[in-house]
Amino acid sequence: MRIHATLVGAFVVSLIVPVVAWPAAASAPEPGLALPAGADMIRCPKPTRTVGNSGELRKALRSARPGDVIRLRPGTYRGRFVARTSGTPKKPIFLCGTGPAVLDGGGVGKGYGFHLDRASYWRLLGFTVRNSQKGVMADGTRGSVIQGLVVRDIGDEAVHLRAFSSGNTVQYNLVDNTGLRRAEFGEGVYLGSAKSNWGRYSGGRMDRSDRNVVRGNVIRSRAEAVDVKEGTHGGRIIGNHFEGSALVAATADSWVDVKGNGYLIEGNSGIHTPVDGFQTHELVDGWGTGNVFRKNTMNLRGASGVGVNDTVGGNRITCDNKTVGGRLTKNGRCS
Repeated sequence: MRIHATLVGAFVVSLIVPVVAWPAAASAPEPGLALPAGADMIRCPKPTRTVGNSGELRKALRSARPGDVIRLRPGTYRGRFVARTSGTPKKPIFLCGTGPAVLDGGGVGKGYGFHLDRASYWRLLGFTVRNSQKGVMADGTRGSVIQGLVVRDIGDEAVHLRAFSSGNTVQYNLVDNTGLRRAEFGEGVYLGSAKSNWGRYSGGRMDRSDRNVVRGNVIRSRAEAVDVKEGTHGGRIIGNHFEGSALVAATADSWVDVKGNGYLIEGNSGIHTPVDGFQTHELVDGWGTGNVFRKNTMNLRGASGVGVNDTVGGNRITCDNKTVGGRLTKNGRCS
């Protein structure tokens, strides 16, 4: 199916910096999907450093300091890349692509295409990440923005915020062709960690990756487009488009799974799902509740389920949600 999406979000990133002439434009997306855009997108300041190959990029990442703006020249940067230095709220660190700048991880069997490793206040803008086990991984990241990326041809999930990564924004990205290694791990955007992984990634504690915003993205993935894990709280999933034609029904039966609390799921649209549009689940006692689903548009033609399958209870499903080809809820109720 051919989709052209231009999505304007309703939630404004807290830090907007002065703009200059050169934009952050990712390389061309795969045929059939279009890279989204929004009026409130961040643009890159004037670069303080420009790189043109993998070695220069690694050196720039190692030496990055608050306020730096690293510009990627068009080209392919082979390898896997990591940032370990933090910016500040007033001086974030920018990594910006121009034209077809591609980070190629060399294979979907291992590694992270780009890793924010305890590095906060970054702006990753306008390049492609492809051909790695995981696309963009953020561990212990705060106040960062992932915007205008094309993340495709990935072994597992495309973008993952975990290990107490909070207050971040994932916006106006195109995600396609995930789960090439294992389809059940091929989520588009993944928030937090499963309880079974808390010992590995959050010291045995609940992974409170809270208050993250997923906005205005276009996602076609083999597993859920957005997977909200137990223990996360207060995020927003707004204005995204979910194209579910690649979902593998044996392991993924909805666009969005919500196992966290206090999320706003608003203004999203979806097409093609084997069962439901949205689902809630209680994997940990007391979680998967207190969420609000409103103003979403769901095309359920060919699906066997409903628009919002609230298996937990205690969630609000408003009557301004719209469905085509199926019912909004199992009991027919909304508020």
